Amino acid sequence: MRYFVGVVFLILDVLAVINPTSAASCTISKYSENDIQDAVKDCTEIVLNGISVPAGTALNLNLNTGTKLTFQGTITWEFYEWNGPLLNITGEQIEITGTSGHVLNPQGDLWWDGLGEHGGKIKPVFFILHGMKNSVIHDITVKNTPYHAIWIEDSDGISASNIVVDNKDGDTKGGHNTDGFNVWRSNAVKLSGITVYNQDDCIAIKSGTNVQVTDTYCYGGHGLSIGSVGGRDYNIVENVLVSDVEIENSDNGVRIKTVYEATGSVTNVIYENIVLKDIKKFGIVIEGDYNIETGGTTGVATGGVPITKFILKNVTGTVKKSGVNIYILVKNAAEWDWSGINVTGGEKTKKCEGIPEGSGISC
Repeated sequence: MRYFVGVVFLILDVLAVINPTSAASCTISKYSENDIQDAVKDCTEIVLNGISVPAGTALNLNLNTGTKLTFQGTITWEFYEWNGPLLNITGEQIEITGTSGHVLNPQGDLWWDGLGEHGGKIKPVFFILHGMKNSVIHDITVKNTPYHAIWIEDSDGISASNIVVDNKDGDTKGGHNTDGFNVWRSNAVKLSGITVYNQDDCIAIKSGTNVQVTDTYCYGGHGLSIGSVGGRDYNIVENVLVSDVEIENSDNGVRIKTVYEATGSVTNVIYENIVLKDIKKFGIVIEGDYNIETGGTTGVATGGVPITKFILKNVTGTVKKSGVNIYILVKNAAEWDWSGINVTGGEKTKKCEGIPEGSGISC
Protein backbone atom coordinates (compact mmCIF):
# COMPACT_ATOMS: atom_id res chain seq x y z
CA MET A 1 0.00 0.00 0.00
CA ARG A 2 1.36 3.38 -0.96
CA TYR A 3 1.63 6.10 1.64
CA PHE A 4 -0.22 9.32 0.98
CA VAL A 5 0.18 12.53 2.92
CA GLY A 6 -3.14 13.25 4.59
CA VAL A 7 -5.18 16.12 3.27
CA VAL A 8 -5.29 18.81 5.93
CA PHE A 9 -8.23 21.19 5.97
CA LEU A 10 -8.10 24.30 8.03
CA ILE A 11 -11.76 25.12 7.61
CA LEU A 12 -14.06 25.08 10.59
CA ASP A 13 -17.54 23.64 10.01
CA VAL A 14 -18.94 26.86 11.36
CA LEU A 15 -17.09 30.10 10.90
CA ALA A 16 -17.92 32.67 13.53
CA VAL A 17 -19.19 36.02 12.29
CA ILE A 18 -18.89 39.03 14.52
CA ASN A 19 -22.21 40.81 15.02
CA PRO A 20 -21.90 43.78 17.34
CA THR A 21 -24.72 44.04 19.87
CA SER A 22 -25.49 47.58 18.75
CA ALA A 23 -25.12 46.97 15.02
CA ALA A 24 -26.40 49.73 12.76
CA SER A 25 -28.84 48.41 10.14
CA CYS A 26 -29.40 49.87 6.68
CA THR A 27 -31.81 48.88 3.91
CA ILE A 28 -31.29 50.07 0.33
CA SER A 29 -34.35 49.65 -1.94
CA LYS A 30 -33.28 51.91 -4.83
CA TYR A 31 -29.83 52.12 -6.35
CA SER A 32 -27.82 55.10 -5.16
CA GLU A 33 -24.04 54.97 -5.14
CA ASN A 34 -23.90 57.46 -2.27
CA ASP A 35 -26.45 55.60 -0.17
CA ILE A 36 -24.71 52.29 -0.73
CA GLN A 37 -21.30 53.63 0.20
CA ASP A 38 -22.73 55.34 3.29
CA ALA A 39 -24.26 52.01 4.32
CA VAL A 40 -20.95 50.21 3.74
CA LYS A 41 -19.20 52.81 5.89
CA ASP A 42 -21.71 53.09 8.73
CA CYS A 43 -23.62 49.81 8.96
CA THR A 44 -22.87 46.24 9.95
CA GLU A 45 -26.25 44.91 8.85
CA ILE A 46 -27.03 45.78 5.23
CA VAL A 47 -30.06 44.72 3.18
CA LEU A 48 -30.09 45.28 -0.58
CA ASN A 49 -33.71 44.98 -1.66
CA GLY A 50 -34.70 44.76 -5.34
CA ILE A 51 -32.19 47.28 -6.64
CA SER A 52 -31.19 47.64 -10.32
CA VAL A 53 -27.51 48.40 -10.85
CA PRO A 54 -26.83 50.80 -13.76
CA ALA A 55 -25.05 49.69 -16.93
CA GLY A 56 -21.27 49.51 -16.67
CA THR A 57 -21.31 49.89 -12.90
CA ALA A 58 -19.68 47.54 -10.43
CA LEU A 59 -21.44 47.01 -7.13
CA ASN A 60 -18.29 47.32 -4.98
CA LEU A 61 -18.79 46.47 -1.31
CA ASN A 62 -15.72 46.79 0.92
CA LEU A 63 -17.51 45.78 4.09
CA ASN A 64 -16.67 46.50 7.71
CA THR A 65 -15.45 43.57 9.78
CA GLY A 66 -18.37 41.52 11.03
CA THR A 67 -20.93 42.84 8.54
CA LYS A 68 -23.97 40.77 7.54
CA LEU A 69 -25.11 41.45 3.98
CA THR A 70 -28.55 40.23 2.89
CA PHE A 71 -29.98 40.20 -0.63
CA GLN A 72 -33.74 40.56 -0.86
CA GLY A 73 -36.06 40.50 -3.87
CA THR A 74 -34.60 40.50 -7.38
CA ILE A 75 -31.29 42.30 -7.88
CA THR A 76 -30.51 43.10 -11.54
CA TRP A 77 -27.66 44.61 -13.56
CA GLU A 78 -28.24 46.57 -16.77
CA PHE A 79 -26.47 45.70 -20.02
CA TYR A 80 -23.07 47.10 -21.01
CA GLU A 81 -20.11 45.50 -22.77
CA TRP A 82 -17.19 45.44 -20.34
CA ASN A 83 -15.14 42.98 -18.28
CA GLY A 84 -16.74 43.66 -14.91
CA PRO A 85 -17.01 42.36 -12.27
CA LEU A 86 -20.62 43.30 -11.70
CA LEU A 87 -20.46 42.46 -7.98
CA ASN A 88 -17.26 42.66 -5.93
CA ILE A 89 -17.21 42.01 -2.17
CA THR A 90 -14.31 42.11 0.27
CA GLY A 91 -13.98 42.09 4.04
CA GLU A 92 -13.27 39.95 7.11
CA GLN A 93 -15.70 37.86 9.16
CA ILE A 94 -18.48 38.66 6.70
CA GLU A 95 -21.80 36.83 6.33
CA ILE A 96 -23.52 37.01 2.93
CA THR A 97 -26.97 35.51 2.48
CA GLY A 98 -30.32 35.91 0.75
CA THR A 99 -33.92 35.91 1.93
CA SER A 100 -36.47 33.40 0.65
CA GLY A 101 -37.39 34.08 -2.97
CA HIS A 102 -34.50 36.41 -3.71
CA VAL A 103 -32.43 36.11 -6.91
CA LEU A 104 -29.27 37.79 -8.20
CA ASN A 105 -30.02 38.18 -11.92
CA PRO A 106 -27.38 39.94 -14.02
CA GLN A 107 -29.51 39.21 -17.12
CA GLY A 108 -26.77 37.28 -18.84
CA ASP A 109 -28.98 36.48 -21.83
CA LEU A 110 -28.46 40.10 -22.94
CA TRP A 111 -24.76 39.26 -23.48
CA TRP A 112 -24.99 35.66 -24.67
CA ASP A 113 -23.99 35.07 -28.28
CA GLY A 114 -22.60 31.54 -28.20
CA LEU A 115 -19.00 32.80 -28.17
CA GLY A 116 -18.25 33.37 -24.49
CA GLU A 117 -14.74 34.73 -24.07
CA HIS A 118 -13.77 33.89 -27.66
CA GLY A 119 -15.36 36.86 -29.38
CA GLY A 120 -18.61 38.71 -29.89
CA LYS A 121 -19.81 40.90 -27.05
CA ILE A 122 -17.44 41.71 -24.19
CA LYS A 123 -18.87 39.85 -21.22
CA PRO A 124 -18.33 40.71 -17.55
CA VAL A 125 -17.48 38.30 -14.75
CA PHE A 126 -20.44 38.39 -12.40
CA PHE A 127 -19.40 38.01 -8.74
CA ILE A 128 -15.95 38.12 -7.14
CA LEU A 129 -15.22 37.41 -3.49
CA HIS A 130 -11.87 39.15 -3.31
CA GLY A 131 -9.39 39.24 -0.45
CA MET A 132 -11.95 37.92 2.02
CA LYS A 133 -11.03 36.22 5.30
CA ASN A 134 -12.95 33.95 7.67
CA SER A 135 -16.29 34.60 6.00
CA VAL A 136 -19.42 32.69 4.99
CA ILE A 137 -21.76 32.92 2.02
CA HIS A 138 -24.89 30.83 2.10
CA ASP A 139 -28.40 30.43 0.67
CA ILE A 140 -27.78 32.47 -2.47
CA THR A 141 -29.48 32.05 -5.87
CA VAL A 142 -27.78 33.33 -9.02
CA LYS A 143 -29.47 33.27 -12.43
CA ASN A 144 -28.16 33.85 -15.98
CA THR A 145 -24.60 35.13 -15.66
CA PRO A 146 -23.02 36.74 -18.74
CA TYR A 147 -19.74 34.85 -18.24
CA HIS A 148 -18.14 33.28 -15.14
CA ALA A 149 -20.52 33.27 -12.18
CA ILE A 150 -18.56 33.29 -8.88
CA TRP A 151 -14.82 33.71 -8.31
CA ILE A 152 -13.17 33.16 -4.93
CA GLU A 153 -9.77 34.80 -5.23
CA ASP A 154 -6.94 35.83 -2.91
CA SER A 155 -9.06 34.74 0.05
CA ASP A 156 -8.51 32.67 3.20
CA GLY A 157 -11.13 30.80 5.22
CA ILE A 158 -14.25 30.89 3.03
CA SER A 159 -17.29 28.67 3.54
CA ALA A 160 -19.91 28.68 0.76
CA SER A 161 -23.04 26.58 1.17
CA ASN A 162 -26.47 26.15 -0.38
CA ILE A 163 -25.62 28.16 -3.49
CA VAL A 164 -27.56 27.74 -6.75
CA VAL A 165 -26.12 28.95 -10.05
CA ASP A 166 -28.88 28.55 -12.64
CA ASN A 167 -27.75 29.14 -16.21
CA LYS A 168 -30.12 26.59 -17.76
CA ASP A 169 -31.42 29.22 -20.18
CA GLY A 170 -27.96 29.36 -21.71
CA ASP A 171 -28.44 25.91 -23.23
CA THR A 172 -30.76 27.40 -25.85
CA LYS A 173 -29.88 31.11 -25.73
CA GLY A 174 -26.12 31.03 -26.40
CA GLY A 175 -24.57 30.80 -22.93
CA HIS A 176 -20.86 29.92 -23.05
CA ASN A 177 -17.97 29.94 -20.55
CA THR A 178 -20.49 30.30 -17.73
CA ASP A 179 -18.30 28.70 -15.04
CA GLY A 180 -20.14 28.12 -11.76
CA PHE A 181 -17.32 28.57 -9.22
CA ASN A 182 -13.64 29.33 -9.79
CA VAL A 183 -11.16 29.07 -6.91
CA TRP A 184 -8.00 31.07 -7.45
CA ARG A 185 -5.00 31.80 -5.18
CA SER A 186 -7.01 31.00 -2.07
CA ASN A 187 -6.63 28.85 1.04
CA ALA A 188 -9.10 27.00 3.27
CA VAL A 189 -12.13 27.09 0.98
CA LYS A 190 -15.13 24.88 1.70
CA LEU A 191 -17.92 24.50 -0.87
CA SER A 192 -20.94 22.42 0.14
CA GLY A 193 -24.48 22.05 -1.09
CA ILE A 194 -23.61 23.67 -4.42
CA THR A 195 -25.94 23.26 -7.43
CA VAL A 196 -24.82 24.41 -10.87
CA TYR A 197 -26.56 24.33 -14.27
CA ASN A 198 -24.28 25.83 -16.89
CA GLN A 199 -22.20 25.63 -20.08
CA ASP A 200 -18.64 25.36 -18.70
CA ASP A 201 -16.87 24.06 -15.59
CA CYS A 202 -19.25 23.44 -12.71
CA ILE A 203 -16.41 24.13 -10.27
CA ALA A 204 -12.82 24.81 -11.35
CA ILE A 205 -10.01 24.81 -8.80
CA LYS A 206 -7.39 26.75 -10.74
CA SER A 207 -4.98 27.28 -7.86
CA GLY A 208 -5.11 27.13 -4.09
CA THR A 209 -4.60 25.00 -1.00
CA ASN A 210 -6.88 23.14 1.42
CA VAL A 211 -10.00 23.14 -0.74
CA GLN A 212 -13.02 20.95 0.00
CA VAL A 213 -16.05 20.34 -2.25
CA THR A 214 -18.90 18.19 -0.88
CA ASP A 215 -22.58 17.40 -1.49
CA THR A 216 -22.64 19.07 -4.89
CA TYR A 217 -24.73 18.62 -8.07
CA CYS A 218 -23.50 19.61 -11.53
CA TYR A 219 -25.70 19.52 -14.64
CA GLY A 220 -24.51 20.26 -18.15
CA GLY A 221 -21.28 22.15 -18.71
CA HIS A 222 -17.83 20.62 -18.62
CA GLY A 223 -17.79 18.78 -15.29
CA LEU A 224 -15.97 19.32 -11.99
CA SER A 225 -12.37 20.27 -12.69
CA ILE A 226 -9.02 20.85 -11.14
CA GLY A 227 -7.42 23.28 -13.52
CA SER A 228 -6.42 24.32 -15.83
CA VAL A 229 -3.24 24.56 -13.72
CA GLY A 230 -0.22 26.36 -15.14
CA GLY A 231 0.57 29.41 -17.24
CA ARG A 232 -0.52 31.99 -14.68
CA ASP A 233 1.21 33.80 -11.81
CA TYR A 234 0.39 31.10 -9.24
CA ASN A 235 0.27 27.47 -10.32
CA ILE A 236 -0.12 25.25 -7.26
CA VAL A 237 -3.08 23.09 -6.26
CA GLU A 238 -2.52 21.22 -3.00
CA ASN A 239 -4.72 19.35 -0.52
CA VAL A 240 -8.07 18.98 -2.27
CA LEU A 241 -11.00 16.78 -1.29
CA VAL A 242 -13.96 16.34 -3.65
CA SER A 243 -16.61 14.00 -2.25
CA ASP A 244 -20.28 13.08 -2.60
CA VAL A 245 -20.85 14.75 -5.95
CA GLU A 246 -23.29 13.94 -8.77
CA ILE A 247 -22.41 15.06 -12.29
CA GLU A 248 -25.10 14.71 -14.95
CA ASN A 249 -25.24 15.36 -18.70
CA SER A 250 -21.85 17.13 -18.66
CA ASP A 251 -19.09 16.90 -21.25
CA ASN A 252 -16.78 15.47 -18.58
CA GLY A 253 -17.16 13.94 -15.15
CA VAL A 254 -13.96 13.89 -13.08
CA ARG A 255 -11.39 16.13 -14.74
CA ILE A 256 -7.85 17.34 -14.06
CA LYS A 257 -6.18 19.46 -16.70
CA THR A 258 -2.66 20.88 -16.60
CA VAL A 259 -1.20 23.29 -19.12
CA TYR A 260 1.11 22.27 -21.94
CA GLU A 261 4.73 23.46 -21.42
CA ALA A 262 3.85 25.22 -18.15
CA THR A 263 5.21 24.69 -14.63
CA GLY A 264 3.50 24.15 -11.28
CA SER A 265 2.12 21.20 -9.30
CA VAL A 266 -1.04 19.31 -8.42
CA THR A 267 -0.59 17.24 -5.27
CA ASN A 268 -2.60 15.52 -2.55
CA VAL A 269 -5.93 15.28 -4.35
CA ILE A 270 -8.82 12.99 -3.42
CA TYR A 271 -11.97 12.43 -5.47
CA GLU A 272 -14.35 10.01 -3.76
CA ASN A 273 -17.99 8.93 -3.94
CA ILE A 274 -18.68 10.47 -7.33
CA VAL A 275 -21.75 9.49 -9.38
CA LEU A 276 -21.74 10.14 -13.12
CA LYS A 277 -24.84 10.09 -15.33
CA ASP A 278 -24.98 10.38 -19.13
CA ILE A 279 -21.56 12.02 -19.52
CA LYS A 280 -21.06 13.11 -23.13
CA LYS A 281 -17.29 12.99 -23.79
CA PHE A 282 -15.10 11.68 -20.95
CA GLY A 283 -16.19 10.01 -17.73
CA ILE A 284 -12.75 10.45 -16.16
CA VAL A 285 -10.17 12.57 -17.96
CA ILE A 286 -6.71 13.42 -16.59
CA GLU A 287 -4.56 15.28 -19.09
CA GLY A 288 -1.37 17.32 -19.19
CA ASP A 289 -1.76 18.82 -22.66
CA TYR A 290 -4.20 21.70 -22.14
CA ASN A 291 -3.67 24.76 -24.34
CA ILE A 292 -4.54 27.76 -22.22
CA GLU A 293 -4.66 30.04 -25.27
CA THR A 294 -7.18 28.10 -27.32
CA GLY A 295 -9.05 26.18 -24.62
CA GLY A 296 -8.27 22.95 -26.45
CA THR A 297 -5.65 20.21 -26.16
CA THR A 298 -2.40 19.53 -28.00
CA GLY A 299 -2.38 15.73 -27.88
CA VAL A 300 1.11 15.75 -26.33
CA ALA A 301 1.52 15.84 -22.54
CA THR A 302 4.28 17.78 -20.81
CA GLY A 303 5.37 17.15 -17.22
CA GLY A 304 6.04 20.63 -15.87
CA VAL A 305 2.87 20.45 -13.77
CA PRO A 306 3.06 16.89 -12.36
CA ILE A 307 0.02 15.29 -10.76
CA THR A 308 1.15 13.42 -7.63
CA LYS A 309 -0.46 11.79 -4.59
CA PHE A 310 -3.81 11.35 -6.37
CA ILE A 311 -6.53 9.13 -4.86
CA LEU A 312 -9.64 8.31 -6.85
CA LYS A 313 -12.17 5.96 -5.27
CA ASN A 314 -15.79 4.95 -5.62
CA VAL A 315 -16.45 6.65 -8.94
CA THR A 316 -19.40 5.05 -10.70
CA GLY A 317 -21.83 5.83 -13.48
CA THR A 318 -22.46 6.06 -17.18
CA VAL A 319 -21.05 7.67 -20.28
CA LYS A 320 -23.02 8.05 -23.50
CA LYS A 321 -22.13 5.73 -26.38
CA SER A 322 -20.40 8.58 -28.20
CA GLY A 323 -17.99 9.12 -25.27
CA VAL A 324 -14.93 7.60 -23.62
CA ASN A 325 -15.08 6.06 -20.14
CA ILE A 326 -11.52 6.85 -19.00
CA TYR A 327 -8.75 8.82 -20.71
CA ILE A 328 -5.31 9.64 -19.26
CA LEU A 329 -2.53 11.58 -20.97
CA VAL A 330 0.08 12.76 -18.47
CA LYS A 331 3.81 12.90 -17.83
CA ASN A 332 5.82 12.74 -14.56
CA ALA A 333 2.77 11.58 -12.59
CA ALA A 334 3.45 9.60 -9.38
CA GLU A 335 1.74 7.94 -6.42
CA TRP A 336 -1.77 7.39 -7.74
CA ASP A 337 -4.18 5.01 -6.04
CA TRP A 338 -7.49 4.28 -7.76
CA SER A 339 -10.13 1.87 -6.47
CA GLY A 340 -13.84 1.22 -6.84
CA ILE A 341 -13.96 2.66 -10.37
CA ASN A 342 -16.93 1.51 -12.44
CA VAL A 343 -17.59 3.89 -15.33
CA THR A 344 -19.36 2.27 -18.28
CA GLY A 345 -21.28 2.96 -21.46
CA GLY A 346 -18.80 4.83 -23.60
CA GLU A 347 -18.02 2.96 -26.80
CA LYS A 348 -15.12 5.09 -27.97
CA THR A 349 -11.60 4.48 -26.65
CA LYS A 350 -8.42 6.51 -26.53
CA LYS A 351 -4.93 5.28 -25.76
CA CYS A 352 -3.84 6.18 -22.24
CA GLU A 353 -0.28 7.35 -21.53
CA GLY A 354 1.74 8.15 -18.41
CA ILE A 355 -0.15 6.10 -15.80
CA PRO A 356 2.08 5.52 -12.72
CA GLU A 357 2.90 1.89 -11.99
CA GLY A 358 0.77 0.14 -9.37
CA SER A 359 -2.06 2.67 -9.59
CA GLY A 360 -4.84 0.14 -10.07
CA ILE A 361 -5.93 1.82 -13.30
CA SER A 362 -6.98 0.37 -16.62
CA CYS A 363 -8.29 2.27 -19.62
